[in-house]
Amino acid sequence: MAPYETDDSTDTGEADELRSGRRRAARYIVPVTVVGVAAATIGLVPALADSGDPNLPKITAQQLLDKVAKSDVQQLSGTVKISTDLGLPDLGGLESSMLSGATKSGDGSSADPTAKLTELATGSHTLRVAADGPDKQKVSLLENAAEYSLIHNGKDVWGYDSQSNEVFHATTSADTSKSDETRATPKGLTDEALKSVDDTTSVTVDGTEHVAGRDAYKLLIKPKQSGTTVGTISVAVDAKTGLPLKFTLTPASGGAAVVDVGFTQLSLAEPAASTFDFKVPKGAKVTTEDSAEKAVPAPKHSTGSGTPGKSEKDLNKGQDDPTVLGKGWNSIAVFETGGQGIPTGGSSSGGGDLGGFLSSLGDQVKGSFGSGTVYSTRLINALVTDDGKVYVGAVTKSALVKAADAAK
Repeated sequence: MAPYETDDSTDTGEADELRSGRRRAARYIVPVTVVGVAAATIGLVPALADSGDPNLPKITAQQLLDKVAKSDVQQLSGTVKISTDLGLPDLGGLESSMLSGATKSGDGSSADPTAKLTELATGSHTLRVAADGPDKQKVSLLENAAEYSLIHNGKDVWGYDSQSNEVFHATTSADTSKSDETRATPKGLTDEALKSVDDTTSVTVDGTEHVAGRDAYKLLIKPKQSGTTVGTISVAVDAKTGLPLKFTLTPASGGAAVVDVGFTQLSLAEPAASTFDFKVPKGAKVTTEDSAEKAVPAPKHSTGSGTPGKSEKDLNKGQDDPTVLGKGWNSIAVFETGGQGIPTGGSSSGGGDLGGFLSSLGDQVKGSFGSGTVYSTRLINALVTDDGKVYVGAVTKSALVKAADAAK
């Protein structure tokens, strides 16, 4: 089948997608930056597919895209298998500790979803999910002898860590169905991937399969551009409802999937109302969103007046409005860290042991932009220049250096 191409440009959508991921990543030190950005496209384990492909009516890529766009499943419950293979260095679990610690609220609550759900960026996990419209969702992360649950019910959002018996509570009047938590599902990841479908992309229908006991079409998305680390994206689309059931991203370098999420069990029946009820357990420590925010020190101004200084303005600009270079799958987000690059250690740089350790995780590069360090995974790469700029994208190391040279 000939590739399907759309004439609509999605540069704005891609910029929005990159902006949200890079805004969170800008808060962390590198290489945590690399992992934080990669977590915006959570890597997941293949769902268990039934044997034998179903015999379904023929469908075009355009028709299948329309089916996904029109999908409006409001009620479901099931189990999702998750795992990540970003190709990060083996630090004996240190990388997970750094991720969790870097994203905890000011008081260190283990129930804060910002901290807990970052664990999905590494290792293998099992989730139980449930939804009943835009006002009721529940995601439970099942661990060895414990469970973490995130519950949205009306205006209340509850996080509960059974291992530490800690509770996090926040209120919201907004629809959280598009939050970072619900993006870690086949539908959420598919919605993000389809933002990149433009004239730089080939989209085809690649047969059929069974997923979680349901008949599905396989939608295959391939970048046409060279220089990207993305190889192919495969989405299993429910033949009846258009709901994405499985999402798999394979890197251009080949090998095991980097991003792969799928239902192993799925019911489209209405979940019991009690699924979304939450009562604070006896003796639990409760942290509210307001108290967590108050525990975080306010940023210092570089001037003595009440007006923020230049450095803070620059930092805010870097977090909220990164510059996006390139198009399609070769898009690179550029933002300011508000400081110097990563210290490389040694007596001249003053980086010390920490600087030497961080530098050992990356590759030193030079160009007309100056010098810096590239931190690499199988999907997301980041160049941190010595003057404090960060170039991040699903592109090769040479593409990052080239972009930094061109921007100089």
